[in-house]
Amino acid sequence: MPEADPRAHARHAQDMALLVAAAREVGEIALRYAAKGAQSWEKPDGQGPVTEADLAVDAALHAALGAARPDYGWLSEERPDDPVRLGHERVFIIDPIDGTRAFMKGDQAWAHSLAVAEGGRVTAAVVFLPAMDKLYAAARGQGATLNGAAIRATTTSSLTGARLLAAKPNYAPENWSGPVPDVSRHYRPSLAYRLSLVAEGRFDAMMTLRPSWEWDIAAGSLIVEEAGATACDRSGGPLVFNRDRPLLDGVIAASVGLQDQILSRLAPDAPRDPLPPLRD
Repeated sequence: MPEADPRAHARHAQDMALLVAAAREVGEIALRYAAKGAQSWEKPDGQGPVTEADLAVDAALHAALGAARPDYGWLSEERPDDPVRLGHERVFIIDPIDGTRAFMKGDQAWAHSLAVAEGGRVTAAVVFLPAMDKLYAAARGQGATLNGAAIRATTTSSLTGARLLAAKPNYAPENWSGPVPDVSRHYRPSLAYRLSLVAEGRFDAMMTLRPSWEWDIAAGSLIVEEAGATACDRSGGPLVFNRDRPLLDGVIAASVGLQDQILSRLAPDAPRDPLPPLRD
């Protein structure tokens, strides 16, 4: 549904255009590192790997987007969290490289995930996969595109046989009330890409039952919603962004009917993974 305020509508479109330009620029940086091989190391407290490419992309985005929108807050995977963002009306939510392990292995399914959130809702978003030249974009109320062409999610409402993007642990029997659903199982390493693939209509749904950082989800959640599907947490609650602790209780994205089918089959008392450690 289009925004009632034409000024907001225009601002969201302008923010999306800014994110598109920034994503294209940092895509060149990441591809250069991918070609020569980027140094990598493990973050403390089991937070996973990081490469010099992640940091270079983060620095370039922080400089370019910060200069263009100095009044926006900032939340990024690769930068210490500053609670000052909570006082900003609008905030950038950034994952410089979503799918760092795939990037390190030389795979193509890694992405830059860039979003703007306002009042807890994402209003502009880009997911860009430079190695595949796939750029997904959306502005609230204005639809979603892939490389400039409109995209639409499927309207599948039957869980049986649905094409579901999810990691293997999601199919553990303890997560389900009754038998594990008979679905067509698929996987991609980047959560942002999984959401975008649902928006594109190549898959019917994506799911992760693990706690997920906002920067992995923000951009893809708007793209999938603007493509006609919907996204919620593992309990069916809304996705609210720019939280004090920027962590979501899993994500389920699909058509409304299929999402309801998934939620109705999940075990309400399924075990939760422990929360990731807080970052400094």
